[in-house]
Formats: sequence, structure tokens, C-alpha cells
Amino acid sequence: MKDLVAKLVSTLDLERLEENLFRGTSPDVGWQRIFGGQVIAQALVAAQRTVAPDRQVHSLHGYFMRPGDPRVPVIYEAKRLRDGGSFSTRLVTAIQHGQAIFTLSASFQREEEGLDHQIAMPVVPGPDELPSGESLGQDILRHAPEPIRRYWMRPRAVEFRPVSTDHYLTREKLAPEQRIWVRVTADIGDDPALNAAVMAYLSDMTLLDTSLFAHGLSIFDERIQAASLDHAMWFHRPLRVSQWHLYAQDSPSSSGGRGLTRGSLFSADGTLVASVAQEGLIRPREPKA
Repeated sequence: MKDLVAKLVSTLDLERLEENLFRGTSPDVGWQRIFGGQVIAQALVAAQRTVAPDRQVHSLHGYFMRPGDPRVPVIYEAKRLRDGGSFSTRLVTAIQHGQAIFTLSASFQREEEGLDHQIAMPVVPGPDELPSGESLGQDILRHAPEPIRRYWMRPRAVEFRPVSTDHYLTREKLAPEQRIWVRVTADIGDDPALNAAVMAYLSDMTLLDTSLFAHGLSIFDERIQAASLDHAMWFHRPLRVSQWHLYAQDSPSSSGGRGLTRGSLFSADGTLVASVAQEGLIRPREPKA
């Protein structure tokens, strides 16, 4: 697992080509397109490397325009839109084959004191009370479709422990909400910029699936064409991705072939560290002849 985490960190360590210009590559995992969370995280890293170290990201907004090609590098062009007394704003465009595949706007802020409140973390079983990925695939999900078992048993740098797996075992329409414990499987240190980038990476996982629960479907269903369309994230408080966080998600709406999902990331002690919102394509496919 340490090797997988090291590979993830290496993937986010962009090559500087020129001032404000960076190059990122994709690991060879056999996917036909680049994982959206990787593009989000790499674009954030590109923005971070143009900002003073005392300013940390507090929000980002991204749009996916074309699927990324994992066979070729991605060029990230960062524009320094503004550096004010407290805030800095950056715009990053990810480019492949001469075309933009993703854009990210991000805002950074110097640390300061202010008013403080947060919502309460949902009451759920802790991660130590839930089965691990291997146990999920072999025991809990033994009657689930093969793609689902394969997904949960595959070694990865990020570990998930879902509070419920009902949506994988039934086609009944369920409440559009999901609770998942998540962490990186090895320590990556306490660099706030790297922890924010890795949290952005994993925030794209499982989110779109929640919008399908109300329809008795999952992201693995061949009847659905699914893809992330946009992604927004707000960083509220310091975080360490090597520690467990509860990813509480709900989908307030789906319409027009799109599903909207919101997410709250809480540290194990109940501190709200980040919030997420994403709209994705969930277009029904035409039945095969």
C-alpha cells in the first residue's frame, strides 16, 4: 500500500516546464480515460505552485469538457488572475491534443481568525466497526455483479469503508444518501498543500453514484452513461488525509440527464474539514439490440 500511495504522490508532483506551465502524467491502470479526481488534483497542484506558501486553497471550481487520454501527458497552464492583501486567485487550463479538457478556478487565502460554526457529523458506526475492501468483495458483496466486487477488491492508495452496501445488492429505489469512511493508506506527512490536493483527488470518488440510488441504479450499471461535469470544493479547516474521514453525501436532485450530489467531509472527531458539490451526467443508455 505504501508503494501505491507513493505512486499517487508522484503522480501529483508535476514537472515544471516554464513559468506557470506544468506537465502531468497518468499511472498505467488500464483505464480508457483519466480519472477525474486526478485532473482536479493535478490542476490544483499547478495553481498551488504559483501562490505564496502562506496562502492555502479555500475553494475550487472545475469543469470537465473532454475525457482525458491516459496515454499522453496533460499540460497545465496557470494564470495568475489576482494577488490581493489576503486572497490570491488562479485559473488553470488542462490541455491535451491541443484542446482544453478541464478548467479549474481556485482561490487561496492567508490564515486568519474569524467566526466559527459547523454542522454536526452524522451518527454512524466507526471505520473499525465496518468491513475492509477485501472483506467487502469476498463476503458482503459476494452476490453483487462482478464489476462491483472487482472494484472493491482492487488495491488502491485510498481505502473506503461504506456504512451501507445495500445499493450494490438490490435494484430497489433507495434514499439518495451515502456515508463512507475514507483515508489514504499510508502517511503522506503534514504538508497542507499536498493534503488538500489528495483530498481533492479522492473527493471525486463515489460521489456521482449517490445520485443514482433513488433510481435503483449504480455507477456500474451498463444502462447508464455516467461522467463528471463539474466539481466544486471548499476547504474549511486543516486536514490529514492519512487519517479517517467520514464522507457524508446526499443528492437533492436529478433531472435532464444530470444528477447533483453534495458531500461533507468530517474528521473522526467530528470536525467538518471540507464540503463538496458535483453535477454529473447520468444519461440512460438505449437498450442494446
